[in-house]
Amino acid sequence: MEAPEDVSVREQLFHDRVRETIICVLLFICLYIVSYLVITHYKRNAEFTIDNSEDATVNKIALWLCTFTLSVSVGAVLLLPLSILSNEVLLSFPQSYYMQWLNGSLIHGLWNIVFLFSNLSLVFLLPFAYFFTESEGFAGSKKGVMARLYETAVVLFLLTLLVLGMVWVASAILDDNMARQSLYDLWEYYLPYLYSCISLFGVLLLLLCTPLGLSRMFSVTGRLLVKPRVSVFLSFSLCAVCTALEKIKRPLQNDHFLWNRFLNIQARRIALEIRKRASPWQRNLGYPLAMLLLLAVTVVCVLIVCYHVVELLFDDTAMPRGMEDPLLGAASFSMFGSLGAAVQVILILYLMISSVVGFYSSPLFTGLRPRAQDTTLTQIIGNCVSLLVLSSALPVFSRTLGITRFDLLGDFGRFNWLGNFHIVFLYNILFAGLTSACLINTLTWTVQRELIRAFGLHKLPSTVSRSTIPLRLLLANGLSKIQ
Repeated sequence: MEAPEDVSVREQLFHDRVRETIICVLLFICLYIVSYLVITHYKRNAEFTIDNSEDATVNKIALWLCTFTLSVSVGAVLLLPLSILSNEVLLSFPQSYYMQWLNGSLIHGLWNIVFLFSNLSLVFLLPFAYFFTESEGFAGSKKGVMARLYETAVVLFLLTLLVLGMVWVASAILDDNMARQSLYDLWEYYLPYLYSCISLFGVLLLLLCTPLGLSRMFSVTGRLLVKPRVSVFLSFSLCAVCTALEKIKRPLQNDHFLWNRFLNIQARRIALEIRKRASPWQRNLGYPLAMLLLLAVTVVCVLIVCYHVVELLFDDTAMPRGMEDPLLGAASFSMFGSLGAAVQVILILYLMISSVVGFYSSPLFTGLRPRAQDTTLTQIIGNCVSLLVLSSALPVFSRTLGITRFDLLGDFGRFNWLGNFHIVFLYNILFAGLTSACLINTLTWTVQRELIRAFGLHKLPSTVSRSTIPLRLLLANGLSKIQ
């Protein structure tokens, strides 16, 4: 009588594993397609349509590896939001037949897969993509893709030995117990230790980029929306652009530089016409509401971090830690229920967007900023590395700041520095201080700039004529107003 029960249990475990595998594969395929479309939008097409078939093949392989890495980065960003939303869905529909596939085993498996692919991409795939594009084959060997593959494999092997040696030395200095571990325990000790160091670097990078990005979000949103007063200058700016187009139309056919300038001005004219057709609701209501929403979300982030600082002093459970078995559907991870969980998801995604904006706004990384149809393959690899470091550190970053109480799953919770109270406490203090300073500075400068613009508007005559304003003045004043 026990045999059928054992068979049914084994069958159930088999079906559960097959179902989880299918869900993970479908999710990854969707992320891969989206990542491929994004990279295709930014890549320089000339590098993939060259006459040399060998270089074109190498570039395509490197592009596929970059697409894989970018899809892993997007998956790392979605780990916490999906986990939080899954818990709330199971709380809302505990007995639903259609929600049985959503369980802790599936979520735990997603965290493990993202951790595995993040290690694989950072340690092997992206270095391989870079060395593969730069390789030419060993001297004296027959030229071809295989020769470049052999050279890349040798260089990557030597680099791996160098990195592992540095990790072993660092672990021996910091922890004597890890120094005694055998090299056979590479996967169990040294790779997680290496990824812990990379994650710590990513968390520190988020600490610098996120406050800057939170302050830059106001100016970025301002450029995307039509401001209430800027409509006065749209006609002047549009007139200036049309005049500039008329001036360069004649010698277009014989001057390549003028042709590029013509295309840029034409694109600017189309953008100005679209902004000029904005309704009064968009100009007078959309911009203030967007600014107030950004301000509210930023203030909520700072308040949550300040509350978490106080909580760290009196509650040991406020420290970030790992969780072996996620008990989804048992209790909400927010004291405000589903509404609080939705706010947590919005804040996590907002912090990630702000960190990316701050990363590309910092002077050190402006050279990596991608440009549509004009980003080289080397720049794409650099962007994929940067985004993977930022996104893989996002779950640790959000839990360390107390944005969510959802503990880290899998190997994400094994980082040694997460249990250090002084590091976590100081990190929260620095984030709250830097974000508050950037926010106060941004708001103060914005008020001053708006006052200057207001006085500048009053200086203009009410019956100003387009013909009486020079083209240079229109381009200097009008176009700067819409930015």
